[in-house]
Amino acid sequence: MTKEEVLQHVQGVIDAPSAYAGLKDVAKEYLAAVGKADEKEKAQKLIAALEECVCSIDDVLPFFASDKAKELFGADQAAAMLKKGQEVKAAGGDTCFCPACTNGKFVLDHKNLLLNA
Repeated sequence: MTKEEVLQHVQGVIDAPSAYAGLKDVAKEYLAAVGKADEKEKAQKLIAALEECVCSIDDVLPFFASDKAKELFGADQAAAMLKKGQEVKAAGGDTCFCPACTNGKFVLDHKNLLLNA
């Protein structure tokens, strides 16, 4: 695993439609700091934000089954998301399958590459 690969996943968080604006901003700040004096500080901030935002599959399954999900996504899409989440969990997955969470989990799993820059 290389730092470049992890940086691609930081960009993946930024590009993910499911990432909220605040998380995208923190990720952009980190990428802008790579190679600069404040890189480690920005990496710590990014890691803290990801630890707060990356959802477990157990957290999102009840949401996908909720009336709020049906309201936001429509009943069919919410049902499809619930089914996909159940499949992810059955296959041993522990993290939400959205692009923000999957990219964020990858970064968290390799955070040492960002912190030891």
